[in-house]
Amino acid sequence: MACPTGCLVARTFGFCRPYLLPIMTVVTQSEEETIELGRRLARDLPTRAVVLLIGNLGAGKTTLAKGIISGLGAAPPEEISSPTFTLIHEYGDGRIYHIDLYRLDRPEQVATLGLEEIFDRDAVVLIEWGERFPALMPPERMEIRLRALEDNNREVSC
Repeated sequence: MACPTGCLVARTFGFCRPYLLPIMTVVTQSEEETIELGRRLARDLPTRAVVLLIGNLGAGKTTLAKGIISGLGAAPPEEISSPTFTLIHEYGDGRIYHIDLYRLDRPEQVATLGLEEIFDRDAVVLIEWGERFPALMPPERMEIRLRALEDNNREVSC
């Protein structure tokens, strides 16, 4: 069944379900495989999308973001770092934003970042820890859940 909104999941896998339900689960066995998975996901992202990267510390959110940003042709993985302290990194002349909300505690702090303006741009917006502020996230978004397993393996569900 095709998704009427043309979401990434429908285009990639041929069917659509509510964003909060896992559609596909992949286990990657190395940082390189996680980056490659991000590159594959990037192929089907529209030019305007919000993607929440959800998982505990060390789950691989930034590593997957490296693959997505690299797959979109904005920067090589070795030039991409976590925006934990700067909060927002911009790549590809404003085509991609990588945001990390881990250090913020209150919605008022998040509101000062200008996310609404970023959401209005024709850009891919990758947000780590966005699930902590659901009222500030757009309803039209993709959620990717990551979980660290044994031996540097990662479970990625979207």
